[in-house]
Amino acid sequence: MKKIFTLAGMLIVCMMLALVAGCTQPETPVATPVATPVPTIEETTVATPEPTEVSMTPGPTQTLPDMWSLEVQVTGNNYGPDPQVITTIRGGKGLNFILAVDVRVTRADGKIETGSITRDGTFRVGDSVSLPVTNDMGNVNRVEVWATDPQGERVKIHDALVPYRSFN
Repeated sequence: MKKIFTLAGMLIVCMMLALVAGCTQPETPVATPVATPVPTIEETTVATPEPTEVSMTPGPTQTLPDMWSLEVQVTGNNYGPDPQVITTIRGGKGLNFILAVDVRVTRADGKIETGSITRDGTFRVGDSVSLPVTNDMGNVNRVEVWATDPQGERVKIHDALVPYRSFN
């Protein structure tokens, strides 16, 4: 009788080992992943027409949607030996969303100066760009500020004649 219990116990242990090892289950084939084709999206840029002739007459400006609004301040540096016009971001809801801020200065002598406010992750209040201008008195430097919204559209948000020096 002792032999039967020992033999039955060994049989149960072997069956348990077979179940734990997974030998009693049929082998399922491993599924190979199939590459899914990714559609190629062509990036298109919309060219904003730049005037070919020098115009000192400010034109119309556009307003960004409220959720992307951006306030800029354009002032002269009041320094005769090195006249500059400084464009500074003063705030707005669009600081995190606006992609680029470009500045174009048309000087009285016909030269055109361009620059961009550098974006370091997002724009911050106080970010600015300084461009050289003429030191002629009066409103002789036309300053245009363009903002690129999250949809890639360039919007003229400022267009005015700005002196390098103001006597307030």
